[in-house]
Amino acid sequence: MITHEKIIESMKSFLCTSVVILSLLRLSSAGDTLTSVQSIREGETLVSPRRKFELGFFSAGSSKNSFLGIWFVVSPETVVWVANRNCPLTDSNGTLEISNEGELVLLNRSKSIIWSTNAIKVLGNPVAQLLDSGNLVLREGNSSDFANYSWQSFDYPSDTVLVGMTLGWNFKTGLEHRLTSWRSMDDPSPGDYALMYKIDGLPQLEIVSNDSVKFYRSGPWNGVRLSGMSQVSSPIAKTIFVHNRTAAYLAIKIFKDDITIRITLSPDGVAQILLLKSGSTKWDQTFSVPDNPCDSYGHCGTNGVCRVNQSPRCLCLQGFMPKSQEEWDMLNATGGCIRKVPLNCSRSEGFMKLSQVKLPDLIDSQLFKSMSLKECKVECLKNCSCMAYANSDIRGTGCLMWFGDLIDVKEIDIVGYDQYLFLRLPASELDSIRSLSKKLVTITVVLAILGLLIVGTAMSIMWKRRMKSKDLPSGMDDIELPLYDFATIAVATNHFSQTNKLGAGGFGSVYKGSLSTGQEVAVKRLSKYSGQGPDEFMNEALLIARLQHRNLVGLVGCCIEGEERMLIYEYMPNKSLDYFVFDHDKGSSLAWKSRFSIVLGIARGLLYLHQDSKLQVIHRDLKTSNILLDADMNPKISDFGLARIFKGDDTEEETRRIVGTYGYMSPEYAFDGKFSVKSDVFGFGVLLLEIVSSKRNRGFQHPDHHHTLLGHAWLLWSEGRAMELIDECVCASSVKSQAERCIQVGLLCVQKFPEDRPTMSSVVFMLANEGATLPLPKEPGFFGERSSSSPYAYSVKEEPNTHNFVTITLPEAR
Repeated sequence: MITHEKIIESMKSFLCTSVVILSLLRLSSAGDTLTSVQSIREGETLVSPRRKFELGFFSAGSSKNSFLGIWFVVSPETVVWVANRNCPLTDSNGTLEISNEGELVLLNRSKSIIWSTNAIKVLGNPVAQLLDSGNLVLREGNSSDFANYSWQSFDYPSDTVLVGMTLGWNFKTGLEHRLTSWRSMDDPSPGDYALMYKIDGLPQLEIVSNDSVKFYRSGPWNGVRLSGMSQVSSPIAKTIFVHNRTAAYLAIKIFKDDITIRITLSPDGVAQILLLKSGSTKWDQTFSVPDNPCDSYGHCGTNGVCRVNQSPRCLCLQGFMPKSQEEWDMLNATGGCIRKVPLNCSRSEGFMKLSQVKLPDLIDSQLFKSMSLKECKVECLKNCSCMAYANSDIRGTGCLMWFGDLIDVKEIDIVGYDQYLFLRLPASELDSIRSLSKKLVTITVVLAILGLLIVGTAMSIMWKRRMKSKDLPSGMDDIELPLYDFATIAVATNHFSQTNKLGAGGFGSVYKGSLSTGQEVAVKRLSKYSGQGPDEFMNEALLIARLQHRNLVGLVGCCIEGEERMLIYEYMPNKSLDYFVFDHDKGSSLAWKSRFSIVLGIARGLLYLHQDSKLQVIHRDLKTSNILLDADMNPKISDFGLARIFKGDDTEEETRRIVGTYGYMSPEYAFDGKFSVKSDVFGFGVLLLEIVSSKRNRGFQHPDHHHTLLGHAWLLWSEGRAMELIDECVCASSVKSQAERCIQVGLLCVQKFPEDRPTMSSVVFMLANEGATLPLPKEPGFFGERSSSSPYAYSVKEEPNTHNFVTITLPEAR
């Protein structure tokens, strides 16, 4: 018996294209058409019009035998069809030509026919053509009806189904299309397994071995899907099922022209769906069966049910017990189950409804297409041999009855799966189920009462907390954020002692604290004289509580009591980025690898804010002092007091209240009050150039000019001297191509006009992909010489109808 582990290993080996090595000699090409006066010999190929498929001779792996086959031009090791599977060429002297009878024939060295199309229809001017679908067709050459084939390879599949092929039956021609595995990776002759679409009673997909032993079964068609599997459907492709008077089959439909898809059957009996993206040579597996032990046919024997990812995996159906308890104890359930109490065909017998199960195999079953489910139950009770029944079509009428042991039942975990099986049980078993149901009802009632008591207690606690925090601002009750009382935070910070103070800013002060749980925190205490005020406090609390990302600072809770407003953050032991970048001694400890990692982390955090979070957030105050570093030097974006949320299709807003920090503000925001995601991109560009140079944009001074850091970087880049911008202390450890890429991306981000700047998704891609081609930057914003410069950064706020006021923001540790 083939185990689950062997299946997985076979899948891996089959997907590994390096295992299959095809000996192909494409010395010449006969185009896409073969006429009666032409032939194809070893070393020559027939190519489809758009060069997607190729027909020729190949040898698989280490085999010296030669076969005629069709393969993908971009993936020549992927053979999709083989002509002479049962009659290999033992030398390199095969010839494909059209015979005098108008058939495609394959000749060996002695000109004996070893394979032929055996087309029934006689053609006057036969032409063989390889189509872009991968279909090799034989048709009349002087006919305008190009779809009228006397023979086509799609009617005789090997181990692969392509788009345009079917797996099933064509009732008009009487042909069955089934897949047969290769014998091995070195031998494309028919192997041990076949994948077929069985139509006995109700259609179902089966994989069987040569001796007709079932290896896998999907479950019967229920009017919507195969009852034991979900339809493989995605924005790229889907499986379709057709059942009518002329055909019954499974096929695949593709929605994107740049994707190639195929179904294949491996030598070990695993059916897989594989995708190939345009420009790639690697096939990606999207679906396979069997892919877990419960997919193996009859894994839990007769009258057993298999449960995926549960222990024990096998259980007997209700009313049954293991046939051999000893074997079940040894985790061998193939012997199956027998009834605890035999049925006696009395009127007191009834049915138990089983949901979320794959219907049993149809070995001993009967289908009644026009019977309702209610009528089905009545008829099953009348027949003493009827063991179970179900809807044959879940959309309406149709009855399916089973008259013997039930085999290959498994639990199904598919959303919206509404297939039910009604299992016949004796009266005693039904009574025990009813008794158990009554007990469950009693337990449920008791639990409900306990639940109400718990909820009542919780509501009482919440009411008390709400009363205690009656000053809680509007909107705070909409978020799940732990509230701490003032006394707890005072104790945690040693009563806000100066020794615990980490830093200060326009908002107030930040203190290190330790909660009673031992967790270290940073407490941001809003000053009564803060320029930010309660609105910014609320904005930051509401935003950070709703945002979760590894590169955003984590909010532990808040304290709102009387006039006190405090935010409690996770503690960052390595303080803020400016603590390292702008200090020569500490900066030397921040090697290039760490700096580049920090740049990527900030970029990913911004990408989350702009695009990947539920809220589209514009930070508006991105600067080095607002980038905190954890114990592993991972960057965390902080200080969301000035952030704004964009809703719906909004892309830009305008304000008369200019807030932020000079040196990091974009031109359109500083001059016109317009901000968007591109405003943050500008701030990120400034950050990036500061990180690689260890120089402040605003405080930058150079003996040869009076430009800011942005202007200096632009001048160096324009002269091909970009590497001179890199800080000397990290120049030795830097990767030149990486450093130059950072400078170019930084300049792209700080371009004067917002429409020229990239999005953060493009920034992350450009930084993370060494081979990506970068556009050339244009002149940066604020490109113009100053008369002087200041060593400080200024936080500016403009209030309506008032004069501007300026507060100096000194970089201090947090």
